Amino acid sequence: MGAAPLLEVRNLVKHFPITKGFIFSKQVGAVQAVDGISFSINKGETLGLVGESGCGKSTTGRLLLRLIEATAGEVWFEGRNVLELGKEELRELRRDMQIIFQDPYASLNPRMTVGDIIGEPMQIHGIARGTEKEKRVQELLEVVGLASYHARRYPHEFSGGQRQRIGVARALAVNPKIIVCDEPVSALDVSIQAQVVNLLQDLQEEYGLTYLFIAHDLSVVKHISDRVAVMYLGKIVELTSKQALYDNPLHPYTKALLSAIPVPDPTLVRERVILEGDVPSPINPPSGCRFHTRCPVATDVCLVEEPEFQDVGEGHFVACHLV
Repeated sequence: MGAAPLLEVRNLVKHFPITKGFIFSKQVGAVQAVDGISFSINKGETLGLVGESGCGKSTTGRLLLRLIEATAGEVWFEGRNVLELGKEELRELRRDMQIIFQDPYASLNPRMTVGDIIGEPMQIHGIARGTEKEKRVQELLEVVGLASYHARRYPHEFSGGQRQRIGVARALAVNPKIIVCDEPVSALDVSIQAQVVNLLQDLQEEYGLTYLFIAHDLSVVKHISDRVAVMYLGKIVELTSKQALYDNPLHPYTKALLSAIPVPDPTLVRERVILEGDVPSPINPPSGCRFHTRCPVATDVCLVEEPEFQDVGEGHFVACHLV
């Protein structure tokens, strides 16, 4: 029996209510953003979470940190259920669990200097104050590849890649154990993406960090992840090691996603799996297997019965009737 995972998610659910009427508003439906997902992340590991836009990846990341409240389920971090913690306990937990946001433009306060942005978490958690705080801010800026004098500048004076580095420095300020990276490179140029991903890997090695790396670019995920979870319409459909997923994908949706990755060799031709139709609405997801409306190999059982998310050997989990 190995060590217990650092973070364990059990049957996590988030339904956003849809209401109608101004005064006597009543609920007429719900957006099923996350619908009963389970996974775990081990200490020092990077779990990649991939899927199309709108499948519930970012919502999952925010649920783990309780930036939004879950409808049901459990999130266990170091033996405590995060979803049951009181205000004070949750504030303490924020030290161990941090997030890097997708948009480096919207996630930094334009009225604060970079020094104040990075220093604020240290002050809130009583880690450092005064000159000690300033010194630590300068150290962190250099760790993420910026200069110490940048502390006196404002966010608008930086490029997108530099802003994302400031976001990384802010997350590191409180010495967290796990960082949720919510599409941290999707708003950046390709050349800058590689720099930020390499930076995250170096920091993981140096500080022993654990990541949940959310992305829709499978080639970026392949570069940084140890294991990969594939999400479709609020459900995880496949979860396994990076190697097994890229060499032997079992779910038809994963195969389609992988077939879309560009091949750098022009002489090689990859067989594309083109998915029919659009992603169904999370307000009214299809019956049975949620992917059956677009699946090229769906059978009658897929229309009525939801497949079980099960281990098919060597820690390779998949939810498909045909596997």
